[in-house]
Amino acid sequence: MALDPQLLEILACPDTHHAPLDHDPVAQTLTCTECRRVFEVRDDIPVLLLDEARGGNEQVEAH
Repeated sequence: MALDPQLLEILACPDTHHAPLDHDPVAQTLTCTECRRVFEVRDDIPVLLLDEARGGNEQVEAH
């Protein structure tokens, strides 16, 4: 089962900016268009927990 297109339209980053998310169905991820955090989709359920996100501006700036 894939993520519902209507759900994808309303999902947003859980950080304070609430930016839209880009869906990558092959990688099973959602990427924030602003902070670039990558959120996993597990068993067709988006895991929008900041503590479990990968990447983001903070880590990019550190390199």
